[in-house]
This record gives sequence, structure tokens and C-alpha cells, in this order.
Amino acid sequence: MASESSFDIVSKLDRQETDNALNQAAKEVANRFDFRNVDAGIRWSGESIEIQANSEERALAVLDVFKEKLIKRGLSLKILDAGEPKASGKLYKLGVNLKEGISQENAKKIGKIIREEGPKGVKAQIQGEELRVSSKKRDDLQEVIALLKGKEDLDIALQFINYR
Repeated sequence: MASESSFDIVSKLDRQETDNALNQAAKEVANRFDFRNVDAGIRWSGESIEIQANSEERALAVLDVFKEKLIKRGLSLKILDAGEPKASGKLYKLGVNLKEGISQENAKKIGKIIREEGPKGVKAQIQGEELRVSSKKRDDLQEVIALLKGKEDLDIALQFINYR
């Protein structure tokens, strides 16, 4: 009897890499000529990130610098949930939330993709904020990973762990 192989699909945030990207972005903003005298900055604000500058355009430019640093560190931009710059006194503040975990709605959507487009005999099971995908054939599991990596319309960053 062949044993079942499985892996888990999760959406976790690498806090250390995110923190490193934020620190690099803060250094670049502090040193770049085009950010001088505009009160531009980026920092942690609890579990989210706060960006500030003296204009909407500058606040969005700081966000672009942060996105660039995330990409260089191999992190997906799908973890970001950026709002719009809001005037706060003479500064504009931009809140950026970080998305973590797979919601029930997204888990159902991923399960449906696996059922409809994936190989036959592959089962997807929702377990809290993650999905367990199992099959008798390891090749089928590889196919599911390739299928999900190719899906651009999923608005969450996926990681594939516990492959056994």
C-alpha cells in the first residue's frame, strides 16, 4: 500500500526579512537627495507600517522604495495592504498593513482551483489558516504547486511547507 504524500499551503510573513527591508528603506530615505527637507520617513507602528512625508507623492515614493527593498529580499508584494495617503496636520501619513494567514474565502478559492484544474486524486483540506494538500503520487503534488505558483489572480502570498 502506497502511503500518502502531502504538503501544507500557508501564507506567513517573514518578520525578520520584512524588518530588514524596512530598515534598508529607512536608510535610503534618510540619505537620498530627493527626500531631503520633506520630512519623509518609514517605521513600524505596532503590527503595521507607517509612512510619512510632506506630500502625497513623496509618501507614495517612500512606499515604492520599501517595495523595491522587499523584492530584493525575495518577499512578495502581495503581503502589503497599503491605504491612501491621508493629511495629518502638515504631513501626509500612509498606513500599510501586512497580510498574513489564509482567510476561509481564499482557502475555498484555492481548494476549488485544485479540484477543477489540478490532477485527479488530489485532496485539499482546510485546517484553520492553512491548507493540507495530499495525494498518493508525489508528481501530482508537484503539479499542484506549479499550478498555484502560476496563478496571478490570487491576492495572497503562498508558501509551500512540510512536504512529505
